Amino acid sequence: MAANPLVSIVMGSDSDLEIMNEAAKALEEFGIAYEIDVTSAHRSPARTSEFARQAAGRGIQVIIAGAGGAAHLAGVIAAETTLPVIGVPIPSVLNGLDSLLSIVQMPAGIPVATVAIGKAGATNAGVLAAQIIGLKDTAVAGKLKQHKEKLAKGVEEKSRKLRESRKQ
Repeated sequence: MAANPLVSIVMGSDSDLEIMNEAAKALEEFGIAYEIDVTSAHRSPARTSEFARQAAGRGIQVIIAGAGGAAHLAGVIAAETTLPVIGVPIPSVLNGLDSLLSIVQMPAGIPVATVAIGKAGATNAGVLAAQIIGLKDTAVAGKLKQHKEKLAKGVEEKSRKLRESRKQ
């Protein structure tokens, strides 16, 4: 747990940690303090509700919530806070399609930004949280710009290698 976390990463079960660590890695890349914990919309609804209601008062700016199966965690949290909530569908019985549909089908007025299923989605959740924080934090905004430039350079390098290998 960071001293003054700006992002809270929560998951419905500790079995989701391998995937949700990808969000943590992305936040670390941008130098954003975060906390990480387990809470369940179904097994500990009072704890989850209390977490969501108290997050803003603790200085949290964005919540990333990962869950599988029925995957109601992000929606329950979004119902209890005005903070932006990013939902990460965790692969489960139906390869995560069940999780994706559970997270994305929120009623009007209770938005959850939903990313891809699994590790790529968790990474994108971390980057999206950084983009939200970067709206007011110029240091984070600068790191995001460098991140995009690094991605573009990676594509150029792959293109160059492919062209060179085709010439042989």
